[in-house]
Amino acid sequence: MTDTVPSGQAEACVQDRARNDEPAASFGPHPAGAVADPPRRFSPARHYALELRQDMAWHKQGIVLASSIVVGLAICAVILMAAGISGRDLFNEFVVETLGNAESIRTVLIQAAPLVMIGLAAAMAFRVRFWNLGLEGQMVWGAIAATAVVLGDVGSSGARLWLMGAAALAGGALWAVLPLVLRMRLGISEIISTLMLNYVAGNFLLNLVYGQWKDPKDSFPHSRVFLVTERLPDLWNGCSSAILLAALFALAAWWFLQRSRAGVYMRFVSINARAAHALGVPVRNVVAGAVLLSGALAGFAGFIVVAGQEARLTQDFYAGYGFSGILIAFLARNNPIAASVVAHLVAALFVTGRSLQVLYQIPFSMVQLIQAILVITVAASDFFIRYRLSPVGKTA
Repeated sequence: MTDTVPSGQAEACVQDRARNDEPAASFGPHPAGAVADPPRRFSPARHYALELRQDMAWHKQGIVLASSIVVGLAICAVILMAAGISGRDLFNEFVVETLGNAESIRTVLIQAAPLVMIGLAAAMAFRVRFWNLGLEGQMVWGAIAATAVVLGDVGSSGARLWLMGAAALAGGALWAVLPLVLRMRLGISEIISTLMLNYVAGNFLLNLVYGQWKDPKDSFPHSRVFLVTERLPDLWNGCSSAILLAALFALAAWWFLQRSRAGVYMRFVSINARAAHALGVPVRNVVAGAVLLSGALAGFAGFIVVAGQEARLTQDFYAGYGFSGILIAFLARNNPIAASVVAHLVAALFVTGRSLQVLYQIPFSMVQLIQAILVITVAASDFFIRYRLSPVGKTA
C-alpha cells in the first residue's frame, strides 16, 4: 500500500519548484521585448605566490634593513613609555646625554671595542654556516689564558702585553676545537655543543676566581690587579688603545673576506657547500679555519675586557657579550665594517640602558628585551629582501 499526498500539498510543492526555477529578477525596468540581463559573474579572488628574489640592489636592502630597525626602535619606545618613561626623557637619554656628552661618548667607545671583536668572531663563523653560540666560552678562555700569563710572570715586562694577546688568541681558538671536531666527526650540532660549553667555561672561571686565583688582599672573587705594563695603554683623554686594536682587526677581517682566496672560498661555502666541494673548494679546511679564527677573535675580546676595562679577571666580565655578538653579526649581515658600526650602536644602547637602570629603575632584562625585539624585526626584514609576493592567475 502506497502513501498518497494530499492535493493541496502537491500543488504547493509544484509552485515552490516553479518559483525556484524562475530566473532571478533584474533590478530596474526593462523595455518591452528586451532580453533580461544575464546573471552577474564574480571574478575569482586574486592569488599570490611566494617567489625567491634573484637579486635586490644594495641600496634597497639598506632601506629595508633601516626601516626594520626603525620599526624595532619604535616598538621599544612604546614598551619603555608603558614602563613609565616619557618620550621626552627617552630622547634626552638616547640622543642628548649619550651622543651629546663627551664623557658618554668616551664610555661608548670603550664599551664598543670588545663588542667589535665579538661581532667579528660571530661573523667569521656564520660566514661558513657554523652557528657558533659559544662566543662567551671562548671569550672566557681567552681571558683565562691572558691572566695566566700575568699570574705566571711569563716573559719580560715589555713583552708581557704581547704575550697576553697571543695567549688570548690561542685560548679562544683551542676552545672552539671541540665543537668543531664534534660536528665534523660525529655530526653533532654545533648549536648545542657550543652553547653547553659556555657553562663549562663559566664554571671553570668561577673555580679559579673562588680558588687559586682569588685576590689575597681582599678575598673577593677576582684576580689581583694587573700592573701598568699588563694593561692596554690609553690613547687620549682616557680612551683605551683597545679602540684602535678593534678597528685594525675590523679592517684586517674586511681585507681577508673581500680580497683573499680564503675569503672567496668562504663565500662559496656560504652560498652552497656541496657545489663548492664539487668545484674543488676544500670545504672542510675552510670551515675549520673560519671556526678557529672565530674562536681566536672571541678570545681576544676577553683579553680586551680584562686588560683594557677591568684590569683584572672577574667572575662575570663576559655576561651578555655572546648574545650581543650574534646580534651584531646578524644586523651587519656578517660584514666586518658594518659590524663595527653596529657594535658602536649596541654600545650606545648598553650605556643608555645603564642610565635607565640608575635613573628610572629599569631592569637590565628590559635592555635585553630591546635587543631581542631588534633581532626579530631584522629577521622579518630578511623575508622582504629574499622573497616577494607575485600575483598568479587571471582576473576577470
